Amino acid sequence: MILCRNALFGAAAILAAVVSAPALAGSGKTIVDAAAASPDHTTLVAAVTAAGLADTLAAEGPFTVFAPVNEAFAALPEGTVDTLLEPANKDQLVAVLTYHVVPGRLEAADLVEKAKAGGGTATVETVQGENLTVSLDGDAVIVTDAKGGSATVTVADLGQANGVIHVIDAVLLP
Repeated sequence: MILCRNALFGAAAILAAVVSAPALAGSGKTIVDAAAASPDHTTLVAAVTAAGLADTLAAEGPFTVFAPVNEAFAALPEGTVDTLLEPANKDQLVAVLTYHVVPGRLEAADLVEKAKAGGGTATVETVQGENLTVSLDGDAVIVTDAKGGSATVTVADLGQANGVIHVIDAVLLP
């Protein structure tokens, strides 16, 4: 099934909203279901809801979501999350959320293989349309945004019915 660009944007946002670790892995739920069940992703779920992206992320996919935990949102400059959640800033919120979603299913092994094949780094295009850079730091997978900020994948390969979630420790910004 081919999704339109807007549907992918929504899926990206919801993918970003996703899952707390092993208890949800392999659950057969959608990314949206997993995110809603995760106590570590309540801020992400609130953002996905405010952006109107929940239905999109329940779509067939597959999607790869880099899902920041609540602490990642709390680490943003004071007032950032509240500002993004204002209705007037919905487009910016959608852009941030969809920047955390990559079309297709990329397991951790795929990300590692891409980085190794690229001489240590690889780029992946997000649903938002810009690229993220994937690299390795020892055994850790690092995801770097367009502004040079980076996040570490803390829990990888949380498989869902419509994709895979990788939990990250920072919010990525386009």
